[in-house]
Amino acid sequence: MNAIIDLALSFPLIVFTVLLVLLAVYWLLVVVRLVPTELFEHDSLKEDHLASTMVSLGFAGVPVSVALSLLVVLAGALSLAVELLVLRWVPLGLFRVPVGVVVLWASFAVASPLTAGLCRRLHCRLHRHPGLSRRCLLGERVRVTGGDDDGRACAVMDDDEAREIQLLGKPGNQPRPGEARILVKYLPDVDAYRSVLEQDYLDARTRLVRLHLVGHHESSETQRHGHNGSSPSA
Repeated sequence: MNAIIDLALSFPLIVFTVLLVLLAVYWLLVVVRLVPTELFEHDSLKEDHLASTMVSLGFAGVPVSVALSLLVVLAGALSLAVELLVLRWVPLGLFRVPVGVVVLWASFAVASPLTAGLCRRLHCRLHRHPGLSRRCLLGERVRVTGGDDDGRACAVMDDDEAREIQLLGKPGNQPRPGEARILVKYLPDVDAYRSVLEQDYLDARTRLVRLHLVGHHESSETQRHGHNGSSPSA
């Protein structure tokens, strides 16, 4: 028992020990219905929040809590394997922390695509779950099957044609039969979704990434100039 405790409290495994305890508490609260499974979901992907970040990383179609739980468990298992097979047999000394940081990063990097694959396998089951089939669909690809002149349209999930949803368009952005669209906003009052063309969504995300990169570049340039004592010209 002492060996297990020492292992759980060693770095980097202690990070996963803490995360798993937090996840266990969260899922216990979900079971007793004190918190919802879609705790981190929002009605829209427009703002920068955890749900939109997870969607941009490829975890659309499942609740954020499910994706994060799978990611932590897989990354923790990989870190445990590295610890048992390599780290415990190497006298790292003061290098234990930097090596542990590298193991943490590598574990999440390897676990991320594996988790995304598992999430995709869960799509069909979660699509039919009454409590997990609304906001967690944001970021999913759908195919429009029919529509009317009032802006309402029917669509099916791209990876689950048995799951039909309602789309509500805006002037200039009306869903047309045969189009591939991405769900970007849930309208709870009418149980429908706003959507955009898939190419427009991809272009917008590309522009957003470029804006963030430009913003980071300008911020670093400002800090560098300020550090050098110079000021921008008017």
